[in-house]
Amino acid sequence: MRVLVVEDQEKIAEFTRKGLEEHGFTVDCCGDGETGYERASKGSYDAMVLDIMLPGRDGLSVLRGLREKHNTLPVILLTARSELNERVEGLKLGADDYLTKPFFIEELAARLEALIRRNSGTGLNILEAGDLSLDLVNRIARRGDEEIELTAREYSLLEYLLRSPGRTFTRSQISEHVWNTHFDTGTNMVEVAITRLRKKVDGGQDEKLIETVRGVGYRIRGEA
Repeated sequence: MRVLVVEDQEKIAEFTRKGLEEHGFTVDCCGDGETGYERASKGSYDAMVLDIMLPGRDGLSVLRGLREKHNTLPVILLTARSELNERVEGLKLGADDYLTKPFFIEELAARLEALIRRNSGTGLNILEAGDLSLDLVNRIARRGDEEIELTAREYSLLEYLLRSPGRTFTRSQISEHVWNTHFDTGTNMVEVAITRLRKKVDGGQDEKLIETVRGVGYRIRGEA
């Protein structure tokens, strides 16, 4: 899951980035409202963590601008504990949730996961395709009754594919969403990651779930 964090205090931004990455998120950070608005408008993010007090364009202005453009990106506001009026205004403008500073990174991660699940329309804690399942709460993958041991990157890749069974993702989409970087045609990192994931998920199985769509990209079998 790819998240944009807009926070001007460097220590808080770095703490948030590291904490969310440890929970399996891919994170972009920026420190001012105008940049945050531009990235949220043009980037392929699953959610945004938006501080209200920002230099230049404040968080509420960013939120208002996005909603006026009918941008439905899920937004969690970061607010000072005493600023009730700002929290109320933010919710009226279309914020999906808020968290007061200081906060526990575990709570932010849990709120993001729940918010993204609701926004995707699944509302589920478990993603499935055939006998393959991914427990989003406990971060456990299984093929049938057998648990699959995954690295953090492999988990993110599998989750990305499993959220849309049957949909083909290009190498560029996978690179941007899982590695948080633009696709470099000179590298084979996506192919290598898919190969490793395929060995763990499909190795020794009669039914293969991870498919290559030649000349396009990769997908999890939708009809599985």
